[in-house]
Amino acid sequence: MSNQRTHYVTTTDGVTIGATVHGEGPPLVFLQGAMGDGDIDWDRLVEHLTGRFTCHLPSMRGRGLSGDHPDLSPARQADDILTYLDSIGEPTGLVGWSGGANLALAVAAQSDAVHAVAPFEPVILSVMDGQVQAALGDALARTGELAAEGGRLTAAVRAFLGWPFYDEEIAVAEDAGYVEAAGRYVPNLLNLLQQVMEHGDPAADPAVLGAISAPVAVLLGSDTKPFFTASARHVADHVPNARVHEIPGAGHAAPLTHPKALAEALTEFFAPAQQRT
Repeated sequence: MSNQRTHYVTTTDGVTIGATVHGEGPPLVFLQGAMGDGDIDWDRLVEHLTGRFTCHLPSMRGRGLSGDHPDLSPARQADDILTYLDSIGEPTGLVGWSGGANLALAVAAQSDAVHAVAPFEPVILSVMDGQVQAALGDALARTGELAAEGGRLTAAVRAFLGWPFYDEEIAVAEDAGYVEAAGRYVPNLLNLLQQVMEHGDPAADPAVLGAISAPVAVLLGSDTKPFFTASARHVADHVPNARVHEIPGAGHAAPLTHPKALAEALTEFFAPAQQRT
């Protein structure tokens, strides 16, 4: 039984960050990717974890239960999560997907409240080659064009997901209602990515990664695109206490396509980590 409830905090600049909370047990905080919100990113996964953990699903500012604000910079997002972690009041495991994996790493470098971190396929821009950069640029340009064409937001989501997902993963996301549900966040997505490009991503800084003292399991789909494999290896090479764990048969969309296998990997990692604390 999920025992669903909500939890809210107010950030240092006055924004409300809201989360859906499920389950009972040691706390895990799940950080969404760039596209959706806390609920639509993680709802297929947490049903496999609520018997063992308290699962917090906060949404970033401008998404889900959270208030909006024009400042979506990486430092601001990290401060939001640090505030949320402080409100829990006990050691917490941290999970992130894609851009949320980057955020989880940046937060872990700053917080003693994080006892273990499981980033799933972080996005380390500095390891992109020219071909990957061009593909991302094309996807973002098309996403912006579709959003401007009379608000074709669902088509814009589909265009963006063509960069990290394979076609069969997009089909699963479509069937699950993810693509349609994420459409309302396209303007926020474009603003978010612009600010990341402007301010830089702390998780790409080897000094930030080197400051993480908590155990880190970098989760990776065995069938993902090569860029995400390179990103995972980069993180594992620069975090002192890190290892890579592959999810068989999965790609970047594993929280949607392989939720049970991903949940099993998280349970295997976080249960011993919790015991160590």
